Amino acid sequence: MATAIQDIPLKTINGQDATLGDYAGKVLLAVNVASKCGLTPQYEALEALYGKYKDKGLVVLGFPANNFGAQEPGTDAEITDFCTTNYGVDFPMFSKLSVKGDDQHPLYAQLVAEKPDKTFKDGSFKEKLAGYGIVPENETDVLWNFEKFLIGKDGKVAARFAPDIAPDDAIITSAIEAELAK
Repeated sequence: MATAIQDIPLKTINGQDATLGDYAGKVLLAVNVASKCGLTPQYEALEALYGKYKDKGLVVLGFPANNFGAQEPGTDAEITDFCTTNYGVDFPMFSKLSVKGDDQHPLYAQLVAEKPDKTFKDGSFKEKLAGYGIVPENETDVLWNFEKFLIGKDGKVAARFAPDIAPDDAIITSAIEAELAK
């Protein structure tokens, strides 16, 4: 039986209907991505992570969002071109959506509801944002681009990672390996 999160309607970046249920039985790493962010080079590590673990059951899912500093202004076609040309992205990408605010996509509302607390490597990224006057309205909000949600094979959110934790950091890879082993 599908979980609530697996039934939420989505659109792929190419306009096809989809749900997370399309990946039932897989471990998922959902990431809100942006093309013009200081963290954009994480695309390279996300693609490497996908290449390393996809045959073991991991699927990285990219969700472009323009919620932070207008750092994802492009159309879905422009985002696709950017990702494939600059980073060779082969993992599934979805149509641009909103990860917070009044127009928050239901997927992100559910992700945040299931896992309201983030894992931080240290507090420096949160402090850095605060130094720029960027403070989340709500502590459970997605903090910035490249926040990561790990969803287990059972369709439940297993972990949530702050944006500045690199995809290949041991904090994330050990969590992925633990979920893959279940």
